[in-house]
Amino acid sequence: MHTAAGVEACLPIRSDMDLVWVRQHVRQAAARLGFGLVDQTKLVTAASELARNTLVHGGGGQMTVTQVSNGGSQGLRLAFTDEGPGIADLELALSDGYTSGGGLGMGLSGARRLVHDFDIDSTPGSGTAVRVTCWVARPPRPREGA
Repeated sequence: MHTAAGVEACLPIRSDMDLVWVRQHVRQAAARLGFGLVDQTKLVTAASELARNTLVHGGGGQMTVTQVSNGGSQGLRLAFTDEGPGIADLELALSDGYTSGGGLGMGLSGARRLVHDFDIDSTPGSGTAVRVTCWVARPPRPREGA
């Protein structure tokens, strides 16, 4: 069971400058929580792609950042929401290699591969909500006698 420690931030996504703020905020939040550099980069890359989709295809929206925990693990949940046209063919949009152009060329399927948990809801005419969660890697256990 995932428990939320509270919403850390809610950022608007209305312009290219907002995309910069999204990336900076996600990197800073991940670093504060103890994500390593590689995991920070994965999460920021996924957030960048999803934020761009929110802006370009959804006409703008917002990203909510929530710190979550699962037992002893800490993580970040990012929720991207818009009230745009929605995704007509979700299966196609989630397929590898699909791109509508303009993004990083990785699409939703690439963003999904970069995170631990991925959930999307979209109804044509009613917008889209994408939620992703990444967990801080647990440090390896010390070796016996070390």
